[in-house]
Amino acid sequence: MNWREAEREYEDEVIGETTLGRMFEESVERNTSQPAQKYKGGIYDRSLTDAVLPAADPGAFRTISYAEMREIVRNLAAGFRELGVETGDRVGIFATTRMEWAQSDFALLSAGAVITTVYTSSSPDQVEYLLDDPDASAVVVENEELLERVLEVEDELELEFIVSFDEFEGYDDRDDILTLAEVHDRGEDAFDLEAYQEWLDEPELDDLASLIYTSGTTGQPKGVQLTHWNFRSNVNAIRKRFAPRPDKPDDVPTLDQDSLAMSYLPLAHVFERTAGHFVLFATGACVAYAEDPDTLQEDFETVQPTTATSVPRVYEKIYDGIREQASESGAKRRIFEWATDVGVEYQRADSPGPILKAKQTLADKLVFSTVREALGGEIELLISGGGSLSPELCQLYHAMGLPIYEGYGLTETSPVVSTNPPEAVKIGTIGPPLANVDLKVDESVADQDAFDDDPGEVGELLVDGPNVTQGYWNKPGATAGAFTEDEDGTRWFRTGDIVHLRPDNYLEFRDRAKQIIVLSTGKNVAPGPIEDAFAASERVEQCMVVGDGEKFIGALIVPNTDHVREWADEEGIDLPEDPQAMCDDERVIEYIQAEVDSANENFEKHETIKQFELVPQEFTEENEMLTPTMKKKRRVILDEFEDRVDRIYDDA
Repeated sequence: MNWREAEREYEDEVIGETTLGRMFEESVERNTSQPAQKYKGGIYDRSLTDAVLPAADPGAFRTISYAEMREIVRNLAAGFRELGVETGDRVGIFATTRMEWAQSDFALLSAGAVITTVYTSSSPDQVEYLLDDPDASAVVVENEELLERVLEVEDELELEFIVSFDEFEGYDDRDDILTLAEVHDRGEDAFDLEAYQEWLDEPELDDLASLIYTSGTTGQPKGVQLTHWNFRSNVNAIRKRFAPRPDKPDDVPTLDQDSLAMSYLPLAHVFERTAGHFVLFATGACVAYAEDPDTLQEDFETVQPTTATSVPRVYEKIYDGIREQASESGAKRRIFEWATDVGVEYQRADSPGPILKAKQTLADKLVFSTVREALGGEIELLISGGGSLSPELCQLYHAMGLPIYEGYGLTETSPVVSTNPPEAVKIGTIGPPLANVDLKVDESVADQDAFDDDPGEVGELLVDGPNVTQGYWNKPGATAGAFTEDEDGTRWFRTGDIVHLRPDNYLEFRDRAKQIIVLSTGKNVAPGPIEDAFAASERVEQCMVVGDGEKFIGALIVPNTDHVREWADEEGIDLPEDPQAMCDDERVIEYIQAEVDSANENFEKHETIKQFELVPQEFTEENEMLTPTMKKKRRVILDEFEDRVDRIYDDA
């Protein structure tokens, strides 16, 4: 039996047809004494730990078991019910990823609520929209800062209560503002097991579990309606792919009860919510929360996780840090570059000979083992989603013994559509579809002449399956426009993404259909692969390709300022202190030009970057040039650097 057949036929106690609250309860029954969560001390002024759990020592992690987590979830569910939450009520969660987010999520789902998520970067106006649009009756916030953001717009909302994870002061006159500990205490006093079981059984599988608002690279966010079955069916299919199935060789990594995950992506986003939360707790794994992004590497070393989910931009940042630490001197840099070259050659070789094997062993001893130790030394598998990962960067991670399995999905598909199976990974692809997902390609959407060298089908990806949303909250027009229907009644979700469906049924991501650049010559260019070509560059921090309606491809490039200045010092070049002046320095432009020329070698003539402008400002979520999931907001970037884009084409 091959792996595809084994995956389709696999069944175990994790796979089931239950609501999310019931799924959690069943997992606790199987994993009562197993570790469930690790939380860090010295970061937050938690209300819950004072009343319910001992605070962890500053900088250290404390573990709670599945039984302890269930006790908290049950008491919180009863507390929320005491506050008036009923089945079907929408309740917002407005917080960063941490232990209490997960506990509140399962508690509210168990109480019958529908969770609507709010990113912590949201402005008061955005908070108002994200709570008003779903008609939320309550919101759970992280701390006093986010509480104040809600209070700024509360007159426009109809909130019955607000709950804060952390302690706060100065609201003694408000009996509708509580801490999470107070909710827990109310629930502990009122908890009744029989009533709790009834709450768990009230939602049907097809009832709403969550409204997740698209991050909105353009336009107002839309509330994606996701049911218990949307999420549950996706958990089932992911389990089939990553479970310790009997057909898998012993050296193939799996997700199981011994897995320890590091969670740091926003739980407000569907990727972490499913892959780093629902899947792991259904499995019986343990989740540690990296609750301070500034100490992420230190947390990896302390926790020693076996797995993590992340987006390409974070993997780029981690690699930049690895390379910087490994290249403190000229000699170390040369060794690191030699080792990565050897590792990539070893990975690409069908049958490496004795000389290459010896080189790989030496490279591992000198470089790769140190890199793995920097991430805790226990990583077995890393998952990438939420954007396109550079194949070169993925190859480098595999070479270092840190395998990344890239996948693909959308909020509207709960989210996973495809992912590389650990036993049959193909770098440069986003894997084959999950066992319960159907897909087809609409070739009419893509310029076939631009992809005539690719065997298979190229076009917009259409998806059908139990994980696909029924539509957008209160937006029938947008819902109708997002689907197409076959003559037999099959309803396909239009992803808006151009993919290459290969003969082996693996997918390759090309780009968002709306981001395909159409040159004035009529040529179609996907910007993603060009931008990804700089992912492992030490000279270039970020790249955004431009050129829609123009004769040629241009680019806005953010240089790696620290590296450029180190290079200049080594070369005896005195660069201006002003960031923009540095970007305009002809010597810097020439240095970056060499990197652009190298990247251009991998593309067709009409895809190469002919002109570029250096810009000193990194694209970040804080300056609103990236979404919370680190996708480029192209329109915002174009508006910010309009004069630089004009220079690219005025010069031409």
